[in-house]
Amino acid sequence: MARINEDPAVARYLRNPPGTAFTHTETDDLVDHIREHWERHGFGLYAATLRQTGELIGFLGLAIPSFLPEILPAVEAGWRLDAAVWGRGLATEGALACMRVAFDDLGLDEVVSIGHAENGATLRVMEKLGMRPYLEAVHPAHGWPLRVYRLERSEWEETQDGLRG
Repeated sequence: MARINEDPAVARYLRNPPGTAFTHTETDDLVDHIREHWERHGFGLYAATLRQTGELIGFLGLAIPSFLPEILPAVEAGWRLDAAVWGRGLATEGALACMRVAFDDLGLDEVVSIGHAENGATLRVMEKLGMRPYLEAVHPAHGWPLRVYRLERSEWEETQDGLRG
């Protein structure tokens, strides 16, 4: 994960100034935070690996976006993948699996996703998930524009009914 977090392309919409690499200590702190979230809430972010090789390519999953209090209570679907695997549909594939967990296993009524307003690739993944724009916000620590998308249970069920029918 440290190697992925050191990539300026990965950090472009996550750091200020844009593209500033995460340190090893920051990555270790992130992993600790992910573990603590699992212990506290019973769900969280999963390690994402390539099926063919088992190589770690990042993470994806569900988390409470406590950094953005104006949307709480909420559960966010999120992802961070190695730039080497971008453009292959893996974020969408993994996020769809997370939506199944959110709605089918956890019984959530809605899921949000938050992205930098200029991160077109992330916004497209949100749209592929069936999410709709919900709110525009400003990142409290960095001051950049954010877009919050949302998918409600009823919308999810409609898309799943269409796949079954």
